[in-house]
Amino acid sequence: MQSIWKESTNLPTFPALEEDIRTDVLIIGGGITGLLCAYMLEQAGADYALVEANNICCGITQSTTAKITSQHGLIYNKLTKKFDEKTAKIFLEANEKAVVRFRKLTQNIDCDFEDKNAFVYSVDKPTKIQQEINALQKIGFHTRFVSSLPLPFPVAGAVCFPKQAQFHPLKFLSAIAGGLHIYEHTTVRELVGLTAITNKGKIHAEKIVVATHFPFLNKHGLYPLKLYQHRSYVIALENVPKLDGMYVDEAINGLSFRSHQDLLLLGGGSHRTGKQGGGWKELENFARKYYPEARAKYRWATQDCISLDGLPYIGQYSKNTEGLYVATGFNKWGMTSAMMSATILCDMLQNKYSPYAEVFSPSRSMFHTQLAINGVESAIRFLTPSAKRCPHLGCALKWNAFEHTWDCPCHGSRFTEDGKLIDNPATGNLAPYRAENHE
Repeated sequence: MQSIWKESTNLPTFPALEEDIRTDVLIIGGGITGLLCAYMLEQAGADYALVEANNICCGITQSTTAKITSQHGLIYNKLTKKFDEKTAKIFLEANEKAVVRFRKLTQNIDCDFEDKNAFVYSVDKPTKIQQEINALQKIGFHTRFVSSLPLPFPVAGAVCFPKQAQFHPLKFLSAIAGGLHIYEHTTVRELVGLTAITNKGKIHAEKIVVATHFPFLNKHGLYPLKLYQHRSYVIALENVPKLDGMYVDEAINGLSFRSHQDLLLLGGGSHRTGKQGGGWKELENFARKYYPEARAKYRWATQDCISLDGLPYIGQYSKNTEGLYVATGFNKWGMTSAMMSATILCDMLQNKYSPYAEVFSPSRSMFHTQLAINGVESAIRFLTPSAKRCPHLGCALKWNAFEHTWDCPCHGSRFTEDGKLIDNPATGNLAPYRAENHE
């Protein structure tokens, strides 16, 4: 069940930490966000080290659909209504700069980088598309209403973002990772102030960046309330007509399309982690109906941290944690969000002004409807009788019959059938249990 990216890339390897060290900046997490932070600090001549509990890019980064775009669903009308036009404009500018920076960094890297138009479509709500276009025009981004798309079903309308991009993420990261100061198989067990206690030694730092997808420190920042995880699925189809452009449904449970070489990457079947959803079966049924000659060559799944208000959390971990920083809550748009995060955090780490820091501050208001939903979900699972409990905060786990895993509906931790940790924020395995006692 490896992604096409993992299957086609040999990533560089790095040694484990073997002694206590000191560094100006410690980056925890070897996914795309951590690696981009390390790369930018390396280019700036800064003193840093990155630690990864396993191998670099072994988590969510290897499971992306790798769309590089500032078009994050119908986000701009939502931001204009929830905040104001200034916030929406800053969000657009930060993401557009991320697209440009990817384009510049990939110029001399063989990573299948291609400029593509991006489209968000609706199958039945043309008014929502027009509202997004109106919001974009108010903040100075000119786009157009598209009435038909090269998809195998009719749409009610779509909004087009020109000159976005797609690429092979692991080829890109493999190229920039070489020569970086990285320790693999080095697990941070706890932080004591700004000293990281690992399974291999202590790391004394002046500043620390937590780039672990879901933040693992519970006593600061209230991230278990500010985030939940959403799971989605991808199949790579061969014997399908090549599709030019990138397409995604505005509905949270809709479908996503993009081509990679001779394959069509079809995404969807999504649901909150620990809940039920369509999964690969939904995608396979769609393929049988609309692409009867197709064959699934690869399939994989991923999950994303969803914030309360549609904006990522990038900056100081909490108001009371000077020197500790975080990047999380990318809301299914990890590529540009990772580049934004690395750019903002590297400015902050070097005591430089960032014009985007205030908008993405993790200490902004939490008073949004999603806060109550997250709280209720956590309370229900905490009170649910079950012998299988997540070691993160004690929520009752749910058996995932499709993927044969134990999933946490509260915060998205996942475990194999025999209890081995797959996805954080949990940091350890389950206690041994009899595997046949499934809920």
